[in-house]
Amino acid sequence: MNASRIALVTGANQGLGRALVEGLAARMEPDDLVLLTGRSHQRVTDAAREVGRLPGTRARVEGRVLDVTDPDAVGSLAEELRSRHGGVDVVISNAVARLLPEESQAARADEFIDVSNTATHAILRSFGPVLRPGGRLLVVASSLGTLGHLDPRLHHLFDRASLEQVEYAVESWRSAIHNRTAQEGGWPVWLNVPSKVAQVAAVRAVAAERRERDLATGTLIASVCPGMVDTATSRPWFSDYSHAQSPAKAAAAVLDLVLAEHVDPALYGELVRFGKALTWRDGTPPVEQDRMLTP
Repeated sequence: MNASRIALVTGANQGLGRALVEGLAARMEPDDLVLLTGRSHQRVTDAAREVGRLPGTRARVEGRVLDVTDPDAVGSLAEELRSRHGGVDVVISNAVARLLPEESQAARADEFIDVSNTATHAILRSFGPVLRPGGRLLVVASSLGTLGHLDPRLHHLFDRASLEQVEYAVESWRSAIHNRTAQEGGWPVWLNVPSKVAQVAAVRAVAAERRERDLATGTLIASVCPGMVDTATSRPWFSDYSHAQSPAKAAAAVLDLVLAEHVDPALYGELVRFGKALTWRDGTPPVEQDRMLTP
């Protein structure tokens, strides 16, 4: 990587995103810059100030307001970093919409899809081209992002798909939810499953186009599964949190991948959990979870 590096984390006001910023700020150099982003100016400002004052912080930390559901805003920030710094070295796309089990999945679909999927597409399109040689672009997903978690009828929409085809599939899913035809078409009620599969498929699509030149320059594009993390977003979904990681511990494994000196070709473009690639076609559709949720 470059001597002076630029890192950016989305959804970084709290939870895993905040821990990722803290970890980057502690492990990067004093001349490096870590951008902590989120939608609320006050929360972003407060969080950046607090991280900057932590005893272990070494790199500079700045807060930036960024609505990841606005592709123009994402593109403008990418262009700003290109013009000011020649690009960016680390991008971690982490934003997610908080959803409670008792809420209607269908009623919250647009917000959830925009934050998780529209944002992922915008990050890949805008920051991929300004990622400097030796850089890292990671999208935080989950083990639910493997293709086998979807009904087999839907596999063709995401397997070996281009980014444009993934975007089309996501919008088809959104339309099916609004038209109340999603379940009969094989889409699960639980938004997290198709959303995560689409995130991983989008990363795979972009990585497939760049693989040869990225590996030649030590550049990594991948999706990551941090495992179960004890956060306000995930806690309502689990009754047993005895094996959950703290955000700091979960962030450490992701940052080990970010800051590794060399790129393992076996991890490039894949969904990575604790340093190992998950098999794309693994998984079983979570029928029981669907039965528990309100359409």
